[in-house]
Amino acid sequence: MASKLSSFGKILLRRRALHSSGEETRFARCLSTLDLIALGVGATLGAGVYVLAGEVAREKAGPAIVLCFLIAALSSMLAGLCYAEFGARVPKTGSAYLYSYVTVGEIWAFITGWNLILSYVIGTASVARAWSSTFDNLVEQKISDFFKASMAMKVPGNVLADYPDLFALILVLLLTGLLAFGVNESALVNKIFTCINLVVLCFVIISGFVKGDSVNWNLKQEDYFSFINKTNRSDKIEEEFGVGGFSPFGLTGVLSGAATCFYAFVGFDCIATTSEEAKNPMRSIPVGIVASLLICFFAYFGVSASLTLMMPYYQLNTQSPLPEAFTYVGWAPARYIVAVGSLCALSTSLLGSMFPMPRVIYAMAEDGLLFRVLSRVNTRTKTPLLATIVSGIVASLMAFLFDLAALVDLMSIGTLLAYSLVAICVLILRYQPGSLTSSSQTEKLVELVEGEKVAVNGGDSGDEYGMETEERPLREAFTAKLLFCPSVQIPTQTSGNIVYATTAIISVLMVILCVILANCLSQLLSGNAVVVVPCVILTLLCSVCVVIIWRQPESKEALTFKVPLLPWLPLFSVFVNIYLMMQLDLGTWCRFTVWMVIGFGIYFFYGIKNSSEAANRSSNRKYEPALQPKSPIYKGAPTDSDVEVGSSP
Repeated sequence: MASKLSSFGKILLRRRALHSSGEETRFARCLSTLDLIALGVGATLGAGVYVLAGEVAREKAGPAIVLCFLIAALSSMLAGLCYAEFGARVPKTGSAYLYSYVTVGEIWAFITGWNLILSYVIGTASVARAWSSTFDNLVEQKISDFFKASMAMKVPGNVLADYPDLFALILVLLLTGLLAFGVNESALVNKIFTCINLVVLCFVIISGFVKGDSVNWNLKQEDYFSFINKTNRSDKIEEEFGVGGFSPFGLTGVLSGAATCFYAFVGFDCIATTSEEAKNPMRSIPVGIVASLLICFFAYFGVSASLTLMMPYYQLNTQSPLPEAFTYVGWAPARYIVAVGSLCALSTSLLGSMFPMPRVIYAMAEDGLLFRVLSRVNTRTKTPLLATIVSGIVASLMAFLFDLAALVDLMSIGTLLAYSLVAICVLILRYQPGSLTSSSQTEKLVELVEGEKVAVNGGDSGDEYGMETEERPLREAFTAKLLFCPSVQIPTQTSGNIVYATTAIISVLMVILCVILANCLSQLLSGNAVVVVPCVILTLLCSVCVVIIWRQPESKEALTFKVPLLPWLPLFSVFVNIYLMMQLDLGTWCRFTVWMVIGFGIYFFYGIKNSSEAANRSSNRKYEPALQPKSPIYKGAPTDSDVEVGSSP
């Protein structure tokens, strides 16, 4: 019985071997670094920049919203840096799904991919409905009034929408056709809309600083009471005004606002799905992710600063803050410029949700975890045609029929789970012996870029690393001393296993700690011993785990990009992501459970038997394990040196 359970566990945790195949990629390598930056900015800098700043400033932070965006940007950058390192390590389609597969195993990869699909489908449908609603507002609700009068759907349970959104359906189908037609065309449309969006935001920022007044960053109670007297409103000084000044709602308001603003930076991960369509993925993906996050931060920071300078924070309209602010300073016609920017932002955000969705489906289908028919790539357009059409139809039907308000939080679970697993994978791989790129003297990664072979620096230190590997045993007997005092300065099998186990333990400890913080924060701040003592114990145990990981030898493998400050930065990213997940309500977790039951049904009845890794292992281990030292992943035709390297101990 024990042997069967052990065997089943090994099946669930089998890792994908990245191996050399005859063809370099089935996709068209046509995306430049600029294309990836535009894709990331477009997906991240959605309509939230036109709405979110007003909502957070009015209800949570006041002028200190600029600090909220700064904290949120730093937190998002942690996840972005982890994605950037993996983009440099694994230049293949699949994003967080593939990263999990090569590091922590098949079951975690399936969970990640399955939830990413859900996130992208709901994201696409909700943005399409938002686009339709924004356009409807421009024409004074004539579209919605017509559909409510002629096609109303009054179904109890708040599952279906009030009326079928035909406009959203057509919009998603049109973009599905654009994506199916080719990557070049999609990237061009995305760049045009992103440029228009950025021009409008620059206009908003410059206008805000020209027409703004610094007095609005230092408001006093007299200003609020004067506003109350003029408008004959009821006095809600604590709720609407706080204590005035730059940070009227204190540190609590800033942190609460930062948690909300964190979701404004979600979307950059779509860049990681373009690895097989980028001309130089190992350079373009890290640059694209970091650059897009920086551009988005400056845009959010500038818009929120100009908005709170133009108008007192307690007068902001949470639904349409920018048009109201321009009206307040006497520039009412500027609302039409804002409307154009908002529609362009929604268009790029919609494209950013739809672009990665078929590529994750393709990667899972190619590995056999989803139905293999979805992995077909059209030979003319070089796109995963069937996966694009199927995902587009599903998303369009959801936008057409469903009220998505209750489902939007499900997007957060999928995204935050992916962020956490990518950070964990980066942490684990940096302390493992061997390489995911190249570890021999004779192997170099070669990319096919526009018909020319270009050598890419995938592991310059492989020579030195390979020689050191031969001078020491890969395995050594485990002792408690190795936890804090490793015997060598380069990773061994034992030190790698220590990091694996310690990372698993600290992840569990963080989950427990975040559950307590999310549900008992007020008791913790009031000094309740029942809450304080467990938090202190968990924090100390986490600190011990961090020190154990920190003391282990780190890989000397050279990459085009590396996450700095290991292990602190990835672990802090995991903590932030888990804490935000624990903030979600019980209903969201119940819906998440239903989705996972459906997914596990597909995996255990289809994926586990049809997995490519299962086929590879049953055919006399055709490919070497992903983390085996001195086993090159990308290589050309076998040579004598290949055989020599492969046969070395």
